[in-house]
Amino acid sequence: MIDAGQILYEDNHLLAINKRPGQICQGDKSGDLPLTALVKEFIRQRDNKPGQVYCGLIHRIDRPVSGVVLLAKTSKALTRMIDKVRTRDFEKHYWAVVRTAPPSPEDVLENWLVKREKINKSYCVSNGQPDAKLARLSYRDIAVSEGGYHLLDVNLHTGRHHQIRCQLANIGCPIKGDLKYGAPRPNPDGSISLHARSVTFQHPVRDELVTITAPNPEIEQMFLIQNHQSISVHNGSQSK
Repeated sequence: MIDAGQILYEDNHLLAINKRPGQICQGDKSGDLPLTALVKEFIRQRDNKPGQVYCGLIHRIDRPVSGVVLLAKTSKALTRMIDKVRTRDFEKHYWAVVRTAPPSPEDVLENWLVKREKINKSYCVSNGQPDAKLARLSYRDIAVSEGGYHLLDVNLHTGRHHQIRCQLANIGCPIKGDLKYGAPRPNPDGSISLHARSVTFQHPVRDELVTITAPNPEIEQMFLIQNHQSISVHNGSQSK
């Protein structure tokens, strides 16, 4: 089920959703309805559309992860946005809550990752191993909670399977609740404390730079951060 409060941004071409943990972006063996199907049904009912509703997935985040997911409302927008994602003209920032302080307050991590399909898990390996892919991210340690957790702002430079989860675990910082990558205990709701905080991209039709920021009340409360949901649209040097 999608509700109107999850919609972060919408125009004639795009729609951004603040995905909840547990919702899936694409169909899987669970048989649960993916985000695209939920959004189609929401739009059909909201707009009283008698025919088919178009909704294309531009990028995805893992099932236990929350945050912004961008969808296309036209095939033209989907094609153009997927090309931006492919060429990395699509900036993604995440919030990651970790128990252990990272080795450095900020750093760039580069690792070769291999995905093990049977157990749906990625591993850091040495360069040259068959099927290994280069993964790159940068992070900053931006806040510490009263309980001693650290909030990392992560800028994803590549889009590998479980990349943030695997690379942070590799430096001794598994994400809170992420049992698969070494967290000592689960979160009560089965989520992991990884949140897709924002995306920035050039609009596929208009000459505008768009940034969409998704709130996460639980993390904001944990680190005493003011609730912040925003859309910024820049046309040239002007901000709307």
